Amino acid sequence: MKLKIGIIGGGPAGIMAAGAAASNGHDVTLIEKNDQLGKKLFITGKGRCNITNAAPIEEFFDNVVTNNNFLYSSLYTFDNNAIMELLQKYGLKLKIERGNRVFPETDKSSDVIKAFKKYLNDSDVDIKLNSNVTHIKFDGKSFKVFIKDDESYQFDRLIITTGGKSYPATGSTGDGYLFAKSLGHTVTDLRPSLVPIELNDSWINDLMGLSLRNVSLTAYSGKKEVHSEFGEMIFTHYGISGPIVLSISNYINNVKSKLRLALDLKPALDREKLDARIIRDFTEYSNKQLKNALNDLLPQKLIPWVIESSGIYPEKVVHQITKDEREQLVEALKNFPLHFKGFRPIEEGIVTSGGINVKEINPSTMESKIIPGLFFAGEIIDIDALTGGYNLQIAYSTGYLAGINA
Repeated sequence: MKLKIGIIGGGPAGIMAAGAAASNGHDVTLIEKNDQLGKKLFITGKGRCNITNAAPIEEFFDNVVTNNNFLYSSLYTFDNNAIMELLQKYGLKLKIERGNRVFPETDKSSDVIKAFKKYLNDSDVDIKLNSNVTHIKFDGKSFKVFIKDDESYQFDRLIITTGGKSYPATGSTGDGYLFAKSLGHTVTDLRPSLVPIELNDSWINDLMGLSLRNVSLTAYSGKKEVHSEFGEMIFTHYGISGPIVLSISNYINNVKSKLRLALDLKPALDREKLDARIIRDFTEYSNKQLKNALNDLLPQKLIPWVIESSGIYPEKVVHQITKDEREQLVEALKNFPLHFKGFRPIEEGIVTSGGINVKEINPSTMESKIIPGLFFAGEIIDIDALTGGYNLQIAYSTGYLAGINA
């Protein structure tokens, strides 16, 4: 039987859901509020579009922070190889970079969108742009989707793929959560994920723009370590950002107790080796003041604040520094305190953590357990992962599964 299937939201999940549903010969309409499809895809990967990750699919689950077990059916039904093959079929050449990140060979996200448009055109999907859904009604058999009070569409099946609340300029304004609630679904607490962190430190403006490489950032709840990340970060006017900060935010955005952050500025050296390195520098600069003797060890901007953390008088001559004071300096370098204030707003998160409760969705089909014929896919569901193409793959995989089952 030929069904009328509606998809609300023209991002990666909606595009895949539409194409998959149309492949079964159904009459498919894709409704998008913006004047173009895939607006968020345009800005992913700094405008290059990190399409997916080329790692073995079993490794994906280690990079999904929230509800990874929910994704077994979707990720194995339509995996990373499947999306790469699909895009290549429609003329997109791909390349794999550091960390198995997959990008278009041209480094242009617009070329990814072009390939998806060809896919939808080939699938004979009816695309409705500039169509902002206001509300949905379900009469027990079919869905009525209202664009305006005097304009609506009737569907036998409905797939909601409206994304989260991150980057509202791309159309992700949380509409889908309201639609889901109106149809009886529960939405878990919405939090920013993969988001910069604000600090409550007076010196933050002095370090603005300073990038650090090969450092380790650790978050603690009381004395308990919550999570640690190694890599690159940057100081901003409000706090910290960069790869390790975004990743760690994903693990701590649901911690209810007080958080403490610590930075290991020399993670490659244990305390004994670091002390030996300091002794070597102190031997060379024995007649200098401490504030002028750490240039080989630290960036200039950071030196006064590490010294302040150590408690040593910055103008003390190096050859007068005691062994105990040297140990204080080692502690400051290995455990430099950052005073956590909070996260940047959810609108600045790369993805939204939280969403439609996965207990109310069948993971094998993406169909609602509450409303028959209603499906969800992508970021609107309470699932999120780390950076590296994983979140987009979740969108494709859940979208495809919803589409073939609708």
